[in-house]
Amino acid sequence: MRTWSFSSAGALFFGRHAVRHHLRDACDRLGAKRAFVVTDAVLVKAGLLAQVAGPLTAGGVAFDAFDRITPEPAVELVRECAAAARAFNPDVIVGLGGGSNMDTAKLVALVLAHGGDPLDYTGDCRVPGPVKPLVCVPTTAGTGSEVSAAAVFTDTANRIKVSCLSPFLRPTAAIVDPLLTVSCPPKVTADSGIDALTHAIEAYTAVDNDAFPLPSGEKSVYQGKNPLADMMAEKAVELVGTYLRRAVKDGSDLEARDGMALAATLGGLAFSNAGVALVHAMEYPVGGAVHVSHGAGNGLLLPFVMRFNLPARVEQTWQLGWLLGLPPDPDDTPEAGAEATLREVERLRADIGIPTRLRDIGVTEDMLPGFAAKAFAIKRLMRVNPRMPQNEGEILDIYRAAF
Repeated sequence: MRTWSFSSAGALFFGRHAVRHHLRDACDRLGAKRAFVVTDAVLVKAGLLAQVAGPLTAGGVAFDAFDRITPEPAVELVRECAAAARAFNPDVIVGLGGGSNMDTAKLVALVLAHGGDPLDYTGDCRVPGPVKPLVCVPTTAGTGSEVSAAAVFTDTANRIKVSCLSPFLRPTAAIVDPLLTVSCPPKVTADSGIDALTHAIEAYTAVDNDAFPLPSGEKSVYQGKNPLADMMAEKAVELVGTYLRRAVKDGSDLEARDGMALAATLGGLAFSNAGVALVHAMEYPVGGAVHVSHGAGNGLLLPFVMRFNLPARVEQTWQLGWLLGLPPDPDDTPEAGAEATLREVERLRADIGIPTRLRDIGVTEDMLPGFAAKAFAIKRLMRVNPRMPQNEGEILDIYRAAF
């Protein structure tokens, strides 16, 4: 067996009112007296910035906030946020919000520590050392960015989402308070939740750790399937199957909010060690072109990629159905059980309102070959996939099936 490892945020605080009880402690541990909060105007209006400001003020921590982050942030906005942070000269960066806000906070912490431009660090393991201390506070249940080693943003010149991946981007502390997700509208809840499911499924069906095809001399934060990531992914899938429909239907269902917050964090722990794969590679050019939310794009593509991967992952796909709540059928073959799983993923996707076809989100057929070329070029994700696409044509076929 090849050696595997498992990493997370430096500390994880989880539970209702966790922000009230632990944000001040997290800053005290860092000796922080100045905090720069990266967030957005919607969360300011919803009163969530005030919930962070209270503990900071009570702890004697001066703070400033940049509240103009947008979904799938453009690199120009990341640069603007970093400039504002540099002018404030903080001791700690606080990412408050969904994945876009937390990822921007990571990039700000990176640029403040090492200079340069966010685009200088795209790819795997190109961050030269520790970043500015970082605390992430999610307000959605999906991305797992609070525990992950990745930061995603949009390279507007090339119309594609790009990632920085590095062990140094894992937050110093993650504070997961399910009560902060209660204000999420149904669409955001659905998009985030299907993102959490995608993370867990891609981690669970990733290439085996023993077979992870990392070229000599390269480094990666991903390493393929391992037993601990599998445990996290299995529980995340089970929680999504139990709670996602409920959270979308009734945002005040606190049990469902608790379950989905845990699913997102566990999914983040799973994928940030095992890896994400072809779904993400295919979503990046789609999202960069038509600006669909990352979660909705992933959810749309998920069953199509699962079908492509099926020859390499029949048993695991069958097991995913049980985790999603399908009753085990003693008469099922693995192949029949795997097909039932795919139907359940499609059913869940439809039940929560995720688009089912690329044409429904503004994609035109002439875009597909360009998408396939861009996706095939993302080798750091291709190599995590259990069935390695051999050429752009195989990816194009998946896009066409999803069109």
